[in-house]
Amino acid sequence: MKKLTVALMGAAFVSSVAGSAFAEGKTIAVSWKTFQEERWKTDEAAIKAVVEANGDSYISTDAQTSAQKQAADIESLIAQNPDVIMVVAYDSDAILPSIQKISDAGIAAIAYDVQFEDPNALYITFDNVGVGRIIAREVRKAQPEGNYAFIKGDKGDPNATFLFQGMMEVLKDDIDSGKIVNVCETFTDAWKPDNAQKNMEQCLTSTNNEVDAVLSENDGMASGVVAALEAQGMAGIPVGGQDGDLAAINRVALGTQTVSVWKNAVDLGTVAAEAAVALANGTPMDQIQGVGKFSGGAKGVEMNSILLEPTPITKDNIGVAIDAGHISKEQACAGVAAGSVAACD
Repeated sequence: MKKLTVALMGAAFVSSVAGSAFAEGKTIAVSWKTFQEERWKTDEAAIKAVVEANGDSYISTDAQTSAQKQAADIESLIAQNPDVIMVVAYDSDAILPSIQKISDAGIAAIAYDVQFEDPNALYITFDNVGVGRIIAREVRKAQPEGNYAFIKGDKGDPNATFLFQGMMEVLKDDIDSGKIVNVCETFTDAWKPDNAQKNMEQCLTSTNNEVDAVLSENDGMASGVVAALEAQGMAGIPVGGQDGDLAAINRVALGTQTVSVWKNAVDLGTVAAEAAVALANGTPMDQIQGVGKFSGGAKGVEMNSILLEPTPITKDNIGVAIDAGHISKEQACAGVAAGSVAACD
């Protein structure tokens, strides 16, 4: 599966959209799994901007971390007869009957950010295995040996498995040699920060605080991890995360988080919305610019997919996120000691 840079993706889609006589009046729907995380509002704004600029309509629902509600939401969306339904699945297996209903209704489906394995859907995300590799490499760079804790995401979300797969690709040899010891490994219900904090507290109790580094699978959970560490006077040990949350980038500057892998939600939302507009106007899925084949899910189902490359944010390159307008210098550098981070001087 080929991965595309955001610049190439954007240029290709602009060219494709500008050169096509797309009819207006299409409807693009999104079934969100939750709006509890900061990033989803950014994704939505990017999607709406593309859809509405094309003269089409946007509708959405929020499943509020409930597989049952998401199934009902999708039935409601189908009844409104949209041209495309993008789904951020709360439970990738439980959602499959709903995806079948979308297909049966003659509506195109997009698996947005979270994979569900259906060969008729288009899967659009960042390279989540690659994100796991980046988190592991950056944390290992800061702490090459010792006791590692792994705070994984929700068990029903395949991204939790993809991320851990990437981490293990990087760390396996060191774990096998005993240089790195996996002292805690746990899934976190709904990716919630308070659940991650409880998991981290239990880890610290079980190890008598003998933890040297933590690989958290997203920034929200990293906030819970850092809170648990601070309570034990351990703030500053390497902690990994992802999503580029504003609070996480500030933690990177402060030194309580080592890396936040930034999956630019604006880029992802833009690419997905442009793909949705193309599908709505009759472009075959396998002819959309940037599409390749992906079969790395648990069941090995081959899907048409677009994977984007993420960007690791560390103390050394916080300026990248500031320059891109993702975060202001004031937000990124709040509380940072003068001279400790180049981008904050």
